[in-house]
Amino acid sequence: MFDKILIANRGEIAVRIMRTAKRLGIKTVAVYSDADATGLHVEMADEAVAIGPAPAAQSYLVMDRIVEAAKKTGAQAVHPGFGFLSENTRFARRLADEGIVFIGPTPEAIAAMGDKIESKKLAQKAGVSTVPGYLGEIADPEAAAKVVADIGFPVMIKASAGGGGKGMRVAWNEKELIEGLRSAASEARSSFGDERVFIEKFVEEPRHIEIQVLADAHGNVIHLGERECSIQRRHQKVIEEAPSPFLDPETRAAMGAQAVALAKAVDYRSAGTVEFIVDKNRNFYFLEMNTRLQVEHPVTELVTGLDLVEEMIRVAAGERLRIGQDDVKLNGWALESRLYAEDPTRNFVPSIGRLATYREPEGVEGVRVDSGVVEGSEISMFYDPMIAKLVTSGRDRNEAIDRMRAALDAFCVRGISHNIGFLNDIVASDRFREGRLSTRFIEDEYAEGFDPTAGVARHATDFAAAAAFLNYVRVGREATISGRLQVAVAAPAGNWVVMLGREPHPVTVTPAEGGIDVAVDGRTVAVRSAWEPREPVLRIEVDGRPLFMQVEWDGAVCRMTHAGATVGVRVLTPRQAELAALMPVKQAPDLSKFLLSPMPGLLLSVEVEEGWEVKAGQELCVVEAMKMENILRAERDGTVKAISANPGDSLAADQVIIEFD
Repeated sequence: MFDKILIANRGEIAVRIMRTAKRLGIKTVAVYSDADATGLHVEMADEAVAIGPAPAAQSYLVMDRIVEAAKKTGAQAVHPGFGFLSENTRFARRLADEGIVFIGPTPEAIAAMGDKIESKKLAQKAGVSTVPGYLGEIADPEAAAKVVADIGFPVMIKASAGGGGKGMRVAWNEKELIEGLRSAASEARSSFGDERVFIEKFVEEPRHIEIQVLADAHGNVIHLGERECSIQRRHQKVIEEAPSPFLDPETRAAMGAQAVALAKAVDYRSAGTVEFIVDKNRNFYFLEMNTRLQVEHPVTELVTGLDLVEEMIRVAAGERLRIGQDDVKLNGWALESRLYAEDPTRNFVPSIGRLATYREPEGVEGVRVDSGVVEGSEISMFYDPMIAKLVTSGRDRNEAIDRMRAALDAFCVRGISHNIGFLNDIVASDRFREGRLSTRFIEDEYAEGFDPTAGVARHATDFAAAAAFLNYVRVGREATISGRLQVAVAAPAGNWVVMLGREPHPVTVTPAEGGIDVAVDGRTVAVRSAWEPREPVLRIEVDGRPLFMQVEWDGAVCRMTHAGATVGVRVLTPRQAELAALMPVKQAPDLSKFLLSPMPGLLLSVEVEEGWEVKAGQELCVVEAMKMENILRAERDGTVKAISANPGDSLAADQVIIEFD
């Protein structure tokens, strides 16, 4: 076994690897860029080495600096985590040349599976079913048109060296095909330095289901069941679970057998994932093999009881697998939600800034959090905007979902925009509970975007009862302040009106042991809690049901969030409510004549000039943020009056790019 390993990564995956290494008694070395000098992974490591400026291309992707750090610290092995150099064949070979063990598969296996075109050819030879398409480089639109003539629309355009949803486009017609070829190649070139793309048939109503494999250097290969990864946005996974609610034992066994066959065909060793697309009839087709640890590996760990990082380390050290296929048992259920620094109400634009508050869930059973941040950490524009991975497990799927809902409500993040409410809205939906999933789930269910106020009506009684309790505690404390005029002291109990936005809910509050009883919406509910005003999460029981709610005060308004719904709440006396109903509603300013940057990012190109007439849907400019290219289009016909930013400019959110007449 190794004495010391270097983790060639950052953030939550570096922290996660270190935890296992420390449990095994292995010393760890962290590497860090200028932006990560105070990162949690740096603090946790036994040693840390600076490797360059903030941009990954000047630090985490520079092989020489990683190798130099390993040699300098005497690390015998390197774990690459995921992303960065984890699937780089040259990096694995370089380490081998230097006498340093790569904790992952062989360079040959990485090379075989790293090219999507070649990997599909290998899969076909190994007897693995593949999606119809053209397994060759598409040189131009004419070549693409010939392929589409054979397999028909819709088609998926993919970067050959792609991953993480980058360099992927779906085309439903010839116009989208031409545009998709250009943008996919451009994104692939900037992300991977390889602009090659290929085309395959787009499977409608698809599910994304992957098989976890584990192999050693002695010819032993097993699979650890599947993960359902169908909840995706822009080809990026959002929520994953194990096992899949869709597979039957026969399909699971068939997919597992094909995954093992493919791994054997490339003499695979270490942990790896074979990804499949599955149609509504449980026909499955090979997509790609990820020759690394997956972001969503925790759900497999929770249902199998295995530590995949430990298994990777043991295999790299030359050990045999300690279990066989018959020893693999799937127990219970696990879900993973990816918490991102992004704003779901603004088309998921990335958010950067400091975590003013960061409190992981407390009081919920079966919770695991993989995170590389602490309160005060900075979410940088240079890297993936993931804050943490929230994982829950249960005896069955319903229990895992219930725990996920509670844990999301109890997870408190302030200072930046995030997607916690959106995640909770997904898992709270009937369609998710029923397991009717597809990779189009988010497109179908949120075609008009995510509105955090939409779910308020469903939970109005809970919001009103909780607000009444908050008011009871607040007014009761204020009544104890000495020196106040008696006319200024309100009674905490009695009649109040809870305003959920502009919707009034009259309540009558009666003190009770451990809380209050609240008459609201035609019934009386018992509210019990030991909450203190300084706590940002309200832990409460409503008629014996445990609930968690986020509470954030802004003057007299309390912003409350629960089950994916958010509402501004005020508690007024009946007379105050009468007067409030007479107040005019403030109108939002008219910004229809401006194109604003929806996110912080880099302006790559401007496709129009001053004085041009533009049509609705026409491409205006391209903004790059978090390594993704975003095409901004005209919402209506108009004339360009002024261009306020130039290609190469760094943009702030809501910065004016173009003004129209």
